Amino acid sequence: MAERCPQCGLVLTRKESGYSLGGFWLNMLFAEGLTIALFIGTLVKTWPDPPWTLLQYGLPIMALVSPIVFYPFSKTLFLALDLAVRPASHDERT
Repeated sequence: MAERCPQCGLVLTRKESGYSLGGFWLNMLFAEGLTIALFIGTLVKTWPDPPWTLLQYGLPIMALVSPIVFYPFSKTLFLALDLAVRPASHDERT
């Protein structure tokens, strides 16, 4: 991830203790929530004969891969949420 926005110069990481934990938390919430939603959705849609083999092998792989794929987006989304709650100071914009 870039250190600053190339357009406006906004610092993209806040130098606070535990700041990166928010992006990590958001990443896990989305990735694992998606896996659980797909599991329940597949069970409901295919009941009484769900594809157990697909669920047994496909969803654990997805649960491992989706956090890796979503991580850059989760950091950016967490920064956007943080900026909505606590706008950037003058030092973070230049």
